[in-house]
Amino acid sequence: MSQLEPATPTPALGEATKENQVRVFGDREVGIERWSKEGSKQFRSVVISPNEKVREHLIAALQASGHVNVARSLDRYPTAIELVRTLRAHAAELLFLDFGSIEKALEIVALLEHEASHVQIAAFHETMDPAVMQQSMRAGVREFLARPFDRPAVLESLVQIKALLERRPVSYEASNQIFSFLPSKAGAGASTICLNTSAALARKPDTKVLLADFDLNSGMLRFMLKLKNKNSVMDAVERSDEMDDQLWPQMVTEVAGLDVLHAGGVRPNLRIEPSQIRNLIAFARRHYQVLCFDLSGNLEKYSIELMQESKRILLVCTPEIPSLHLTREKMAFLRECDLADRVSIILNRVHKKALFTMQQVEDVLGQRVSRTFPNDYHGINQAAADGTVIAQGSPMGKGALEFADVLLQTVQPKQPAKHKFLEHFFSAAQRLPTSR
Repeated sequence: MSQLEPATPTPALGEATKENQVRVFGDREVGIERWSKEGSKQFRSVVISPNEKVREHLIAALQASGHVNVARSLDRYPTAIELVRTLRAHAAELLFLDFGSIEKALEIVALLEHEASHVQIAAFHETMDPAVMQQSMRAGVREFLARPFDRPAVLESLVQIKALLERRPVSYEASNQIFSFLPSKAGAGASTICLNTSAALARKPDTKVLLADFDLNSGMLRFMLKLKNKNSVMDAVERSDEMDDQLWPQMVTEVAGLDVLHAGGVRPNLRIEPSQIRNLIAFARRHYQVLCFDLSGNLEKYSIELMQESKRILLVCTPEIPSLHLTREKMAFLRECDLADRVSIILNRVHKKALFTMQQVEDVLGQRVSRTFPNDYHGINQAAADGTVIAQGSPMGKGALEFADVLLQTVQPKQPAKHKFLEHFFSAAQRLPTSR
């Protein structure tokens, strides 16, 4: 440098101009734009700030970046329980924390070190205050933003956070105890078994259960339990992106110790795309120990999606020729979907005068019956009249309690050899269409 050239003054901490920010960001902007074009998912985030103006400015800047989904914003510093619940409800990967109150912000940072250490924290403040920056850095917070939250500065922080999340992804505890109840045909009693088994599961200690009716054409749970909640599965699906601990209780109704999400009224033209239910199921898995799905039996695309998420698929049939025939048809379809190893056959309405014995049913299906339920006509009708689950002392009630134990133990029945007995009642099993 020539002695006649004035030295370029070094900006003080917090005084970087927009041009300096762009220059510092450099080639990383190209990288993050390429990341955006590749269709990478947005960061799931929560914003905490009692300062309304600063909070709104930050949220606007984050949304404008195109890389952050602000799932929830809090206008106060939450309690430890509230914070953990909020992060879990939204599976948050990133927390934007206002250091306006350094003491409370540091308490939250310390809490996350113990409760959710992989959640990345970005500090922000109304000004680029060197003292506040120093405090946040000492607490281990690597990213710091200040008004006016320019795009280059925001993107610079997101590039750094993306790299950290790739090395240490955020994961939340989620249940894998998911059971789908699939009827062989309408009227096989799958909804009754699903309801009462769910209630039996909910009686187990420390077992929170969700029962969701995904039969959009003729879901029976709303009628069976006389539910008055105006919200249904479709309402929950449509609002799944904003679902949290405050909205969810409006969707479900508590009955006999379990939460029930009904299918709503008859809407034949209503359909759910598989992508629509993924967020909903992910939310439910983080909040319940057991999920039970009552399916229609029509093998819709979303039903296949639910069964793919399920640990067991309970295919309910009765000891009658039409039901057994359709059970074989559905087994063939599920085999094509690579789901056959998850299927357990449930034989309903078993009684002494049934046309076929259980052994004959197994011969026909070429598969072991995992569980039987009695023909408890009186108990089922009494429960429907009362709008509740069946009495625990009834034959169906006792069977549901025993079955709940079997499901939680996840006993895998063995497959018997296939026999030819009663094959004359059935033509060769015709596979259902495989379009998903």
